[in-house]
Amino acid sequence: MRHLFFGLMVLVGVVTGCVESKDTRGSAQSAVSQPEGTRLDALFSHPSPDSIPGGQRGEQIRLGYELVVHTQQFAAPYVGNRLTCANCHLDAGLDPNSASYVGLSRVYPEYQARAGKVLTLADRVNECFVRSLNGKAIPQESHKLQAIVAYIEWLSKDVPPGSRMAWRGIPSVPSTKPPDPVNGAKVFTSRCAFCHGGDGQGTMAAPPVWGEHSYSIGADMARVSVAASFIKSNMPRTRGWALSDQDAYDVAAYINSQPRPDFAGKSGDWPKGEKPANAAY
Repeated sequence: MRHLFFGLMVLVGVVTGCVESKDTRGSAQSAVSQPEGTRLDALFSHPSPDSIPGGQRGEQIRLGYELVVHTQQFAAPYVGNRLTCANCHLDAGLDPNSASYVGLSRVYPEYQARAGKVLTLADRVNECFVRSLNGKAIPQESHKLQAIVAYIEWLSKDVPPGSRMAWRGIPSVPSTKPPDPVNGAKVFTSRCAFCHGGDGQGTMAAPPVWGEHSYSIGADMARVSVAASFIKSNMPRTRGWALSDQDAYDVAAYINSQPRPDFAGKSGDWPKGEKPANAAY
């Protein structure tokens, strides 16, 4: 308990700094000012570790945190590469610029075009394990899957149902011209290789970004626009927004042009259409 408590207290400081230092998606209105019957524009906030309940539910939430941050250790049978959930959902899902978990349980179940059906939150978690972690789905009855869902639900508890969450996903970056992987290679060497390794295979500081130990072509990050948005908002780590939009696109194109695991289920994606133009397959 002490490990999680103090770990989250550090993260609270990091996220608060991010929120106060830049406003990337416009200011959100307070829920009280909204007319009755309308969707609410929620302010980004997350619960204090002090609010973790006691008993079995509290233990579930704590385990969920460990699974997100130490995925290799706590969910090893379901992971097929060297990534963790927190490599994309930074600060254990608390960072508003990197697909935050805050409020996420409020939008599920939700229809997803790629799957062509309505997904539960547990289904969406498993998609990440299969695609981004190049692993396999955690059984629905598993206490580990239920723990991750419990952690996300706890992070979402202060977001009113029906809210419009301006921070959901990753802040999109406009593309004004085709990305240039050649320039992307130069940017990677000068700005990214120190942490991710010159060969993209990762170091103690950062995960691999291509090769057999990275995300599969079925992952969201395999789309250049998604990778560019993530890079622009969050990289170099702790110094996001340091690259130009074009450099972010260029380095994303370079990274995603490198070899990475295939995705066996790709033929079943977008069964009803709506496939993005820049899908990796």
